[in-house]
Amino acid sequence: MKKCGVLNAQLAGCLAALGHKDLFMVGDAGMPIPKGVPVVDLAVCGGVPTFRQVMDAILSEAVVEHYTLAEEIDEKNPELLAYTREKLPEATCDQIPHVRLKELSADVKFAVRTGEFTPYPNIICRAGVAFPA
Repeated sequence: MKKCGVLNAQLAGCLAALGHKDLFMVGDAGMPIPKGVPVVDLAVCGGVPTFRQVMDAILSEAVVEHYTLAEEIDEKNPELLAYTREKLPEATCDQIPHVRLKELSADVKFAVRTGEFTPYPNIICRAGVAFPA
């Protein structure tokens, strides 16, 4: 039995399969996932698990070199924006309209659905490498 790190077998497998430049998304309970994109659905009920809990678990196992957020997070969820910037200080960031973020989600390798119920906690991450490039 695995005793630490990501215990969800589906999510652990998705993370282990990431290669450099692969895209993946972590989203709230209501984020529409495009048809054909594999979904790791972790949502249990409103607020469980939170976006932060899921991101903390993912970031303990994956390298993120770049991420994309919705522009709307600046006004609607500044606390989560601050958390994201704190957790990804070395990564570059783009902010685009939420409508465009939804369109870009069609290009992700997989999507993780959380139970988050706050506005705009959706992020598309680009995997980095765990060694000097």
